[in-house]
Amino acid sequence: MTVKLSKKEIEKFSRQIILKNIGALGQKKILNSKVLIVGMGGLGCPVAEFLTRSGIGTIGIIDHDIINASNIHRQSLYDERDLNKLKVKVAQKKLKNINPKTKVNTFAVKLNNTNSDQIIKNYDYIVDGTDNFKSKFLINDLSLKNKKILITGAISKFDGHIFTFNFKNKKDPCLRCFYQEESISDDILNCEYEGILGTVAGIVGTMQANELLKKILNIGQNLECSILIIDLLNLNFRKVKINKRKKCKCS
Repeated sequence: MTVKLSKKEIEKFSRQIILKNIGALGQKKILNSKVLIVGMGGLGCPVAEFLTRSGIGTIGIIDHDIINASNIHRQSLYDERDLNKLKVKVAQKKLKNINPKTKVNTFAVKLNNTNSDQIIKNYDYIVDGTDNFKSKFLINDLSLKNKKILITGAISKFDGHIFTFNFKNKKDPCLRCFYQEESISDDILNCEYEGILGTVAGIVGTMQANELLKKILNIGQNLECSILIIDLLNLNFRKVKINKRKKCKCS
């Protein structure tokens, strides 16, 4: 490990370091990690916040949108003073206030095939916090192409889906193996069409951050080759295995 823990960092992250599954070595792994978050909305905000609080060394945040009034009930980094400002710029400022040592790179662009390789190559882990399947499939394909670890979240109403894909392993399935593009529309698991309880976004986003930290630390059980389906209205949680689909792009 190239990073050394300062006395201040040992104090700041002491409640993590004291965990036998983490310790000083695990904290160094967190400090050395580079994470790219695509979408700074209801999922991206809690992901970015809790990863920053954990001590992640470098975070990249991508979003081309500005903050509007309907965002504030679930997008936890923003308030009414931030209306009409770029999400990534507001988020960067607030994340730096939480942990000045975390390097926060901003990209006020929409991720596409033209700009993606230049951005993604600099990060070890990708988090999908977008709210439509066109973007989700693109992030899936780009992460697959670049052999990255991808944590995907989707939310709507009182429901959430969380996936972990390890594209360093050629045998693992991808998002297209679960959602077949031709059989879905963007009003499924999309809060703009169906509505969302703000706490659902916070819970799912926080769980994405938790799954990512577990991957960095290589501890506990994970969601590789599985989906976690969450119904927070009725408190039902299901973990379902995903099989690799024949003739999928990841095959």
